[in-house]
Amino acid sequence: MVPPVERTDAQVVRDVLSGDRDAYRLLVRRYGDVLHAHALRMLESQDEAADIVQAAFVRGFKKLGACREPDRVGAWLFRILANLCKDHLRGRRKGHVSLARLAAVLPGRSDPAADAEDREIRSRVWGALDALTPEQREAFVLKHVEGRSYEEIAAVMDLSVASLKMRVHRAREALRVLLEEYA
Repeated sequence: MVPPVERTDAQVVRDVLSGDRDAYRLLVRRYGDVLHAHALRMLESQDEAADIVQAAFVRGFKKLGACREPDRVGAWLFRILANLCKDHLRGRRKGHVSLARLAAVLPGRSDPAADAEDREIRSRVWGALDALTPEQREAFVLKHVEGRSYEEIAAVMDLSVASLKMRVHRAREALRVLLEEYA
């Protein structure tokens, strides 16, 4: 028996735009985990990440006809998600403490001193990341947490590689200054 040929993203987009609304589930399955992982790294909260991913897929479905490159619909959905994450970070109250951060303060070892030191380091790093602009944080997370190439990030963020490198550099410098202040 010959395995079925999987539809390309462009074919799925055409099918959805032709009225096959169920075909959109393929895109959700293909890109849901990647989008959720990025949202979680940006927002530090499982609940917020899940909400933002759902909002991104809803917005993507509603605006699918505006996707100019159906074969790159994954990057298009990622851009929607990234913008929603940045908007969410801008609107977040400064006193916000995520569940992920609260979980980080729970003891994980039998050495209370080491636990306290780990909590302090995590707190400083997350505090410094929170102080970055959403654009800097996104660039830093994509490059240094997710390990993506400059070319890949530039395509997703719709920036030139040179502009992206400058944004990542500024994020690293801002983090360096902020973390030196803590020391």
